[in-house]
Amino acid sequence: MTRIVLGLEYDGNAFHGWQRQKYLPSVQAAMEDALARIAAHPVRLHCAGRTDAGVHARNQVAHFDTETRRPLNAWVRGLNALLPSFVAVRWAKAADACFHARYSAWRRRYRYLLLNRPERPGLWAGRAGWFHLPLELESMRMAAACLLGEHDFSAFRAAGCQAKSAVKLLTHVAVHREISLVDGDFFVFDFEASAFLQHMVRNLVGALVYVGKGAWSPEYLQDVLERRDRALSAPTFPPDGLYFQGALYDPFFAIPVPDWGFR
Repeated sequence: MTRIVLGLEYDGNAFHGWQRQKYLPSVQAAMEDALARIAAHPVRLHCAGRTDAGVHARNQVAHFDTETRRPLNAWVRGLNALLPSFVAVRWAKAADACFHARYSAWRRRYRYLLLNRPERPGLWAGRAGWFHLPLELESMRMAAACLLGEHDFSAFRAAGCQAKSAVKLLTHVAVHREISLVDGDFFVFDFEASAFLQHMVRNLVGALVYVGKGAWSPEYLQDVLERRDRALSAPTFPPDGLYFQGALYDPFFAIPVPDWGFR
């Protein structure tokens, strides 16, 4: 039995999330169906981060076990020949049997891309979030600093979140601005944590936008965090601009780590 690890990228608009569903398209179903054709047996695929409907991935890490012997490039070229155009395998490697895409991950990284201009996006529709009023960068940076460290993030979890604990360790958070003469201003929100609650990143972005537009002070965001009440927080931002950037693992496993451009 060989354990194979894959690096995937996909457009989340084409799927109702990662997890296989009975009647709706999912990344897991598309991948497992293609894998079964190449492996010639049913395959169960495990991923680093189960993305929600509409959420994209730049370097989703997933693994499966097989007794079928294939050159590694067959798992890349062969799968890409069978998969729909909005999901692609970037790389494949054999892994130690103790590796697990989900449970071996030390950290996970997400990025939210937000277009900030008066007009709604056309070219960026489904690929970036959008906010029409001007946003103030420094106030959002000040507010983001209070999120670092280990906290109870109950104020930023979805009502249906099934995580046993809302306490998570946020190891990196950053906000920066990118100016495009063609498209307008973009704000980029980067987050790294041991794990994330359902809708946590989208809820944090919503709260930071409230600070950026002047509705909240940076200090008020810390108050919302400490009071642990979802009703006090900002609305959930849409999934359009959310990208799962990948996961970090022990160097022993030699999992490829792309340049995420984190700041």
